[in-house]
Amino acid sequence: MNCLFRSLSTVPLRTRRLFAPKYLGWFAFTAVCTAAPALGADRIYVTYGPLEVSVPIESLALFAKEGKIDSNLDGFAQYAKKTQLAEIRSGLQARAEISHVTIAQFLYTPQGEVLLERLGRVIQTKARQPGFYAIRAALILAASDPEGLTILNVLQKFPTYGIRIDIARGLGIANELTSLINRSNRTIAGVAQLSETQAAEEPGIPPAEMLQIQEKGPYNWKKSSVTLTSPKRDRTFDIDIYLPLKSPQPAPVVVISHGLGSDRISFEYLAKHLASYGFAVAVPEHPGSNAQQIQDLVTGRASQLSEPAEFVNRPLDIKDLLDYLTQLSTTDPSYRGQLDLQRVGIIGQSFGGYTALTLAGAGINFAQLDKDCQLENETWNLSLLLQCRARSLDRNQYNFSDPRIKAVIAINPIASSILGETNLSQIKIPVMLIAGSADTVAPALLEQIQPFTWLTSPNKYLVMIKNATHFSTIEQSPQTLFLPPAEVIGPEPALARRYVNGLSLAFMESYLNNKSNFRPYLEPNYALGISRNTLGLRILRSLTPQQLQQFSSAPARTPAPPLPIEPLSPVSPPSPPPLAPVPR
Repeated sequence: MNCLFRSLSTVPLRTRRLFAPKYLGWFAFTAVCTAAPALGADRIYVTYGPLEVSVPIESLALFAKEGKIDSNLDGFAQYAKKTQLAEIRSGLQARAEISHVTIAQFLYTPQGEVLLERLGRVIQTKARQPGFYAIRAALILAASDPEGLTILNVLQKFPTYGIRIDIARGLGIANELTSLINRSNRTIAGVAQLSETQAAEEPGIPPAEMLQIQEKGPYNWKKSSVTLTSPKRDRTFDIDIYLPLKSPQPAPVVVISHGLGSDRISFEYLAKHLASYGFAVAVPEHPGSNAQQIQDLVTGRASQLSEPAEFVNRPLDIKDLLDYLTQLSTTDPSYRGQLDLQRVGIIGQSFGGYTALTLAGAGINFAQLDKDCQLENETWNLSLLLQCRARSLDRNQYNFSDPRIKAVIAINPIASSILGETNLSQIKIPVMLIAGSADTVAPALLEQIQPFTWLTSPNKYLVMIKNATHFSTIEQSPQTLFLPPAEVIGPEPALARRYVNGLSLAFMESYLNNKSNFRPYLEPNYALGISRNTLGLRILRSLTPQQLQQFSSAPARTPAPPLPIEPLSPVSPPSPPPLAPVPR
């Protein structure tokens, strides 16, 4: 789902935290605009029950550009700390690098309209009309302005003479979001603590015996690219094949499925790494949900980020690919005897994570979708906006399971509703879920941690990378339409990719090649030993629903008091102590 909410994610983390309900309590207009900026006229009217306060947008502009607080803002500013005012000023100026064409095309997709409808309940015109159309117009106008898409510029472009912010509704939304953030933080902290407890009970790998699994392997390899036309579907797609050279036996095959808005380059680093250890790696391009689809959306050749049919096409792409490789290994002299198609692993990220899990044995769960998508307009799980598109598919009993696949890794997968507990529990092969604690697209708690408790495979792994985002493991290509800023990618993406290299190698060696000497590299104590403070790495082998409930249970929420009040940031778990360096 890589490009789905990149435009929204370009607002810095420090700005997004203004969603906290008590920020809204005294500076609501800034907080609400942070989710997806709203535009401005002459004044902003903040209503809270029978009370109403208005602020000239000129005063906000003066504060944002020069740091000056005039008499119109003095009543707010006297209750804020200097650090908080600096944060708000920075938030007003934060610029999202996105063109007006791109933002316009996104806002006319079903996902964009869902977000606009929800924002429109809080951000209204002065006449109390929903702000849906005004917000969309303001965002597009601001993005086309030389100053770019900033909250302040959006406010100044709002196409009515005033903006009305409904504090009561805004507080309700903010409380929901903050509650989710705090539940997630508590759960992630609980997972880390449980992993550390398990690590303390295990013997570590003696340093003299430790393999450098994150480093390049002993094999050279060659890369070839082919275009495959599906024999049963009107579909053509490209494939990159990485074949290890001088392998003494047929190589097991690993397939890598990219996410929405990405391409075959996204995990080229991982393909090369696995090929250097003797795995044959195949990386297909999924037309209709790749980078070209986003380009087509921007230029008007497509109307959606991804057609619902891609929930079916993607796993069928992999099946066609495996059939093609089977044929290739018997008819092409360059591949004859080189591939073992009975030992196949699959790795997928985001939408590719969904793809991988379906091939591992989980099917589309229409009953769960029908239930969860009733709340599509209320959820803060942004990935649900994509998952719910599958409801328009023909209600067939899709069976994508492929017996050739023996192991699966899903990175930031979207799975909670599209697959659900009933279908995820059908996966019997070894499975690893990799989550990022700072993933705002496919939130770790909802899309990886809770689904992990539904898995019944005896060989299952939950990997948590603290501070990693939805984009941390993706290799950015210069040809990619969207190049997210560093704040969106997260800290040390090179380290995140090294983690993925090592974990993927150990997992595939263990479950495709049955090499027991790689199993210790999948245990909690190894993860703890190579973890860095910037990107804390933890592995968990088991988590019960009862433990999850204990971690995520929150105290009763109390109503937010009226203005003005002190701001409150979401609670974060404590940082782990410094740990051992990554082996070089």
